[in-house]
Amino acid sequence: QVQLVESGGGLVQAGGSLRLSCAASGRTFTSYTMGWFRQAPGKEREFVARINRYGGSTYYADSVKGRFTISRDNAKNTVYLQMNSLKPEDTAVYYCATDPDYTLRLRPQDYAYWGQGTQVTVSS
Repeated sequence: QVQLVESGGGLVQAGGSLRLSCAASGRTFTSYTMGWFRQAPGKEREFVARINRYGGSTYYADSVKGRFTISRDNAKNTVYLQMNSLKPEDTAVYYCATDPDYTLRLRPQDYAYWGQGTQVTVSS
């Protein structure tokens, strides 16, 4: 079992930046591909970014490509999401999640463990 705890959310003006962190418990962190998802009010949870076990491969949703960067520090069991040039449409609860599979998977139902989420609000 893996427990995930997100942090770093908050209120920021459009054009600003935030860095989210997701700390994982357990000794099997490198067994998992890690992903970030987000869910805005009244909308379905959507894929944001994904990073493979050792950080050598990343993948982004088109809506955040060039603005967000996912990274991980396996020594700290932590995955990050650096968010720059934030827009009001980025407002959502952001979740990190684990995927035990190594193929490219973008659906929330493919991810095994989830954190509780952290709120990101971008004002215009």
